[in-house]
Parts: sequence; C-alpha cells; structure tokens
Amino acid sequence: MTLPGLADDKAKLEAQIRKLTAKFESMQSNPEKAVPAAELKRARGVVLLDRTKAGFIFAYQGGSGVALVKDGNTENYGAAAFLKANEASLGFQIGGEQSFYVILLMSTNAARGITDSKVNFAGEARGTAGDQTAGEEGKISPDERPIRVYSDRAGLYGGAALKGGAIAADDEANRKYYGDYFTVHDILFNKKVKPTEPAKELAKKLTEAATAKKK
Repeated sequence: MTLPGLADDKAKLEAQIRKLTAKFESMQSNPEKAVPAAELKRARGVVLLDRTKAGFIFAYQGGSGVALVKDGNTENYGAAAFLKANEASLGFQIGGEQSFYVILLMSTNAARGITDSKVNFAGEARGTAGDQTAGEEGKISPDERPIRVYSDRAGLYGGAALKGGAIAADDEANRKYYGDYFTVHDILFNKKVKPTEPAKELAKKLTEAATAKKK
C-alpha cells in the first residue's frame, strides 16, 4: 500500500474517532440519556460502539467503535484501539432503533477481557438495570456488575442488548491507523503506541463527563 493510501486511511479513522466523540458529547448533553458521572469515574475502560451501514469506512454489518482504558497508576486514558461488532451483538431483540452505545468496563478484569480474540458480553452484561431477562442475575448488586451498557436512544438498558454476539478487535483498522500490526493488548495495556490527537480529545471528553456536576 502506498504512503498516500495509508495517510488517507488514517485520516478516515481519525474522522471515525471524532464522530464517536461527537456522538458521546451529544448523548451527555441529554440528561435522560447521559451516562452518570459517577459511573464514568469508576469505569476502568470505555467502549464506544456505533451501529453502521455496509459501505461506511471500515464498517461492518454490525458496527464499529473504539476502546480506551485507564492507566492504573495515573488514571488517565491511553491510546484508542479499534473494534468491530457483528450484527447479533447489537441486540435487536430489544429494538433496532439504538444506534450508539457506551459500554463501561467497571473492573480491571472486564477491561482486560476486550483483549480476547472475541469478547462475548452476554453473561457479563446481564443484570444491568432494566434487564428483565436475566433471572436471578438481575438481583445482583449494581456494584457487582462489571459492565454497564448505555445507548443514545434508550439510556441504560439490560445485558440482552449484547446477548448472543461478540465484539472483536479490528486488526485491519488498527494496522492502518498505527502503521504496523499491534494487538489490542499492545495498544491498550502494553503502551506500544502513543495516544493520537483524536484519542486525546476523546479521553478529555470522557474525563470531563466523569467530573461533571449534575444539572
């Protein structure tokens, strides 16, 4: 691939991060849909996932997004890793209207789970508020739920939204963005790459939302 081609791919992926950032900001501006600041502050990692249409840059039938995790020492977010989701993981069983998701990874284990080749959140996400399909798991304490799922259309809803599907690393997008092959673990935990400007801006917005006072 030529260098101009790589630069064009990177520019498109940077535009994708900025689009996700804008969607997050828009969601936070609506008190009924906003992710609570306390939840964002406690989260060890965040996944922003956008439902996309076939033909969109680096998009799949399901969706595409990015993940960021916090450094255990500084509490700052690091570089962004690109992810993809299959159709099933967007949870049409509770309505296909949702288009943008904020997935909070509330524990270190949950955050490290996204470095697996494929992540199935079905069991992890059950028991989130409003999930009437989780049975006994729906009775667990909010503090024990390792994953929270929010959307721009539905606010906080249950783990059924990710039931039966998986989110995986988008290795091709990560290669094109960082110019070499890096695993999600390399990007998020081994610090093999530095945060780019769009990733820094997204991290800034996440941090600001985590410290925002309730209106």
